Amino acid sequence: MTSSFACLSPSTGEQVAEYPVATEAEVRAAVAGAREAAAGWRRAGPGGRRAALLAFKRALARETDALAGAIAAETGKPVHDARTEVILTLHHLDWAARNAHRVLRRRRVPSGALAVHERAVVGHRPLGVIGVIGPWNYPLYTPMGSIGYALAAGNGVVVKPSELAPGVAVRLSRVFDAAVPAHAGLLRTVTGLARTGESLARAGVDKVAFTGSPDTARRVAAVCAETLTPVLVEGGGKDAAIVGPGLGRAALERAAEAIVWGAMANAGQTCAGVERVYAVKDVHERLVQLLIRRARRLEPGASGRGEAADYGAMTLPSQLGTVEYHVKEAVTAGARALLGGPGSAQPPYVRPVVLVDVPEDSPAMCEETFGPVVAVNAVADLDEAVQRANDSPYALGAAVFTRTRREGLAVAAGLRAGAVSVGSVLGYAAVPALPFGGSGLSGYGRIHGAEGLRAFAAPASVTVRRFHPYADLTSFATPRARAARAVELARRLHALR
Repeated sequence: MTSSFACLSPSTGEQVAEYPVATEAEVRAAVAGAREAAAGWRRAGPGGRRAALLAFKRALARETDALAGAIAAETGKPVHDARTEVILTLHHLDWAARNAHRVLRRRRVPSGALAVHERAVVGHRPLGVIGVIGPWNYPLYTPMGSIGYALAAGNGVVVKPSELAPGVAVRLSRVFDAAVPAHAGLLRTVTGLARTGESLARAGVDKVAFTGSPDTARRVAAVCAETLTPVLVEGGGKDAAIVGPGLGRAALERAAEAIVWGAMANAGQTCAGVERVYAVKDVHERLVQLLIRRARRLEPGASGRGEAADYGAMTLPSQLGTVEYHVKEAVTAGARALLGGPGSAQPPYVRPVVLVDVPEDSPAMCEETFGPVVAVNAVADLDEAVQRANDSPYALGAAVFTRTRREGLAVAAGLRAGAVSVGSVLGYAAVPALPFGGSGLSGYGRIHGAEGLRAFAAPASVTVRRFHPYADLTSFATPRARAARAVELARRLHALR
């Protein structure tokens, strides 16, 4: 008997759809099917894959409204936010399709003096089948950062979406099969709960790309370690924005507008969203007032309210408890809530919260809040701001607002974050050529860009003998004295250089 689970609307609690829980045998069958389809995908060559992925992209573009509707229904975010998520996805898929051959093609590399008789080339081969375990906050954009690049690199893909938002991944597979019938079955979706994700990690995939909490990432990595299956992890963030001294009113207003969006968009449920702000003392008070003024205007609401809602419900109901706990602990420890407070958590929504003077050891500063809450602390100078921003177990993204771009770039160079936006927030998310990922509790590995393509391919090194060398060090037939002279010559050259 096949079991199933219901996907509920975060806004109303009503059932959106029902999905089957894939058994271990079904997951293994999906991986085997994707592997079979991947053989034909490799034979299609770079040109064939490029054409197929662009056809897939065009089909997704035609499905924008349906995809956005599915995202909004299952996550609770407004439809206008969901449409933006679709457009960002198309942008990345287009880049991956058009650049995969350039990045991964075979190229010649220097052989060096010791192997001058060899021509050396390096290329990349597909890994095989990639297992993608996706999140619920951006159920299209985030997993497609792995899916699209893995397909472009020549792999088959099996996706296990979050049980909170599985509909988009199910639709993805259907759209791919319809758009690229010659390679139907290359992209497959298996739905289910946590056990299904575990089954996927154990099903013989060649790599797992996971997005989610650090605790779940540890469990996924432990399962993959049993077979030495490599894992790419995006484990969340506690991103900081730094605001430097001497900003004029217009610049400070732009910084405030960007920070409010970075902290509150998608109800704060963004791994690289702004959760901490370090503002130099001479601008701190003015910045806080601007943040409050802008955040107070925001109205959460159901996705069905369309343009009226600035952001939607908390997708994961238990996250409301986390948000409330972080705010309460901060206030108890001496922080001031200048907008909102513990009572801002009103299921299924959380109204904007602005905190100041938050102790650095408070959960609101140390742990991922994942809600529309921003903590704004004053610092003496930019050096202190960088030190505090880096003093976190997370290292995903950051934002910097300074008087000049040069000053901003200098600050960015000192940050431990994997991606930094100067003069904006999340600017890198819309640049497909830039790699994205972090370190520490934010995970390891990169998606997007050339690094994202290489993440789903294995380097393949080849040497081709051009001529027979004077002293072949890989042959027993070479006279010992000749080999010794060659080795001594090499030693002397290295001693002199």
